Amino acid sequence: MTNDRRSPPPLDAAKLEALALRYVERFATTRGKLASYLARKVRERGWTGAPVDPAELADRMAGLGYINDGLFAEARARSLTRRGYGVRRVSQALRAAHVEEDDAAPVLEQSAAEALSSALALARRRRFGPFAQVPADDRTRERQIAAMLRAGHSFTLARRIVQAAPGEVPEGDQ
Repeated sequence: MTNDRRSPPPLDAAKLEALALRYVERFATTRGKLASYLARKVRERGWTGAPVDPAELADRMAGLGYINDGLFAEARARSLTRRGYGVRRVSQALRAAHVEEDDAAPVLEQSAAEALSSALALARRRRFGPFAQVPADDRTRERQIAAMLRAGHSFTLARRIVQAAPGEVPEGDQ
């Protein structure tokens, strides 16, 4: 059998803009992610006509209000924090989404302020520490602490929650 599929024609400025519009209408994104996507499409399909910088096109989409990195960062951080992820993990997710420091800083401060409630959400979901039926043995506690560290929480906070007796929910600051 032969592969009769033809490769798509090379992109030009109009097609690249259409791709950008389609992408922002389908996905919540950032300027960096959109520019990266467009650059990949240009590499895959080739280019004809006058060159267009994908980063400039992404900036233009942001100027039109189709992209807002600050709102994206806020929504992503809120979602991750609510699911029980710590500041370090939220920071990694925002970096992976190409959110710049200026947009990430306020939401990371907010995530840090909610560290205890976030860690408790993870403990509740995974039935660690105060949400366990019975106290965990040493090996299980080590694994639970490791899970909380992977979720981006500090060691002190993870240890404090995992070592809490069932039914005794830690309160106050870290």
